[in-house]
Amino acid sequence: MPEPGEWRIPEVAVAVDLAVLTVHDNSLQVMVVNRGIPPYEGMPALPGGFLASASESLDHAAARELREETGLDAAALHLEQLRTYGTPDRDPRRRVITVCYVAFSPRLPEPVAGGDAREARLMPVEKVLRPRTRIAFDHKKIIRDAVERARAKLEYTTLAAAFCPPEFTMTDLREVYEIVWGQRLDPRNFHRKISSVPGFLVPAGKRESKQAGRPATVYRRGPATTLHPAMLRPRG
Repeated sequence: MPEPGEWRIPEVAVAVDLAVLTVHDNSLQVMVVNRGIPPYEGMPALPGGFLASASESLDHAAARELREETGLDAAALHLEQLRTYGTPDRDPRRRVITVCYVAFSPRLPEPVAGGDAREARLMPVEKVLRPRTRIAFDHKKIIRDAVERARAKLEYTTLAAAFCPPEFTMTDLREVYEIVWGQRLDPRNFHRKISSVPGFLVPAGKRESKQAGRPATVYRRGPATTLHPAMLRPRG
């Protein structure tokens, strides 16, 4: 320990990272970029980077990095802070603390790589989290935490509707739960539970026929934000 009066504030770099999740091609996917600079040059990573200056806010930095590295507009996404990661050796360049944001989107425009990213693309979460898949820094852990945040939020909020288009059927909504949770659900039980939540869904006043049988009711997202009671995912 330094003597009294000798201690100095440690020099620590601050960064932001973004885990953007969407349902695409019947799977839960995350936006990644291929790094164009060392360290981990050429490897997949989450979009993100250092604060541009000491006066830049975290929210502004997150929006800027997302725009620079993927071409996506943060204003069109639901961004929320996931958590802070600060393991001393998480970045080989120096001590770096990163604040990670997570976003959920029903659909994303084609990403356009920029900044220090060579390529921006969607990648199935199942593939990302495989033991043999190499992801830069500690971003695999961040992605795992972001996926768990999404799965948990489906239990007690109406987040699932954020993965759906503006108008959708009960089947569309159930498929979101099944994809994010990675488990099949009983259609009748699901319909009963969702229908019992006041304000979750609002009928759009029309029906839709995707296959033989009775046309399905079309819904829009209602004003409710929480589920009472919670709809717990199947265990085991």
